[in-house]
Amino acid sequence: MSSSLTSRRVVAAALASAVVLLLAGFVAPKWLVSLGTLALANGLVSLGILVMMRSGVVPFGQGLVFAAGGYAAALAFNRLGMTDVLLLSALGGATALLVAAPFAPMLARYRGIFFAMLTLALSMVLYGILVKTEALGGSDGFNVSRPTLFGQKAPEGRPELLLWGVTAVLTCLLTALVRLYCDSRRGLLSLAVRENELRVEYLGMSVVNLVAWNYVIAAFLGGVGGALAVLALGHIDPHFSYWTTSGEFVFVAILAGHHSTVAILASSLLLELVRSFSSAYFPNTWQFVLGLFLLLVIRFLPEGLGSLIDRVRAHRRA
Repeated sequence: MSSSLTSRRVVAAALASAVVLLLAGFVAPKWLVSLGTLALANGLVSLGILVMMRSGVVPFGQGLVFAAGGYAAALAFNRLGMTDVLLLSALGGATALLVAAPFAPMLARYRGIFFAMLTLALSMVLYGILVKTEALGGSDGFNVSRPTLFGQKAPEGRPELLLWGVTAVLTCLLTALVRLYCDSRRGLLSLAVRENELRVEYLGMSVVNLVAWNYVIAAFLGGVGGALAVLALGHIDPHFSYWTTSGEFVFVAILAGHHSTVAILASSLLLELVRSFSSAYFPNTWQFVLGLFLLLVIRFLPEGLGSLIDRVRAHRRA
């Protein structure tokens, strides 16, 4: 299959998915739309982790870029009067990229637990700074009002639809771009880095440069996700950068695996649904349910839920 044909199919699938999600927002209940908005925003952060996983490393500190994008959007909203959701999302992604870029060359030289712990340390440093900075709300954080789109406010009857629509379209667009990147030369070389770094170096590609760029891409996705999450929640606090938040993103990425970008978003929605219902009916055991589910997936689907898609494709070809 030619690359141009594959690209057209990816773009067509993204457009169709965006239309389906937009229409679903009008028929779904308000609580599910709000939950889905947050799930898609968090899914973008885990989508960045997928990009890193393909090159053989797993960052445990994506809370750094998640919080950077969220705080940038929240501060721009409250202090600069910037209320457009598209501008806030772009600002969140750009801020997270600028925060992560200086560390990318250093982090790209490490692998395994060293890479994971270094990213986690950076995230916790930001957490400590945010907790102690009263100008940023300290440990309590601060609230954010509803955003606008091209100067238009959200409809009074269903205010959640505006943010849902923008989040759905942005998520489909960015997911398609990530899919195209994964199928590109650099994306396929990332898989080669995962298997054998030395052979990639023999091919003339710098492994450090490749991992660094993947980290920057993941940072941008995390920043956009952080900005959208803040607007969905209407509040931000230092917990955005805490290690448990980063762990949830890794949980989603491991649950989905590195085979499918769509599986990342589905896993993020699954996490939010389990958290919501378990908190309502089993407030003290929802973490146990998630842990048990993850153990079952690792046992029977060690490559994640996304590997099911590959199995279906292989079955059709056979």
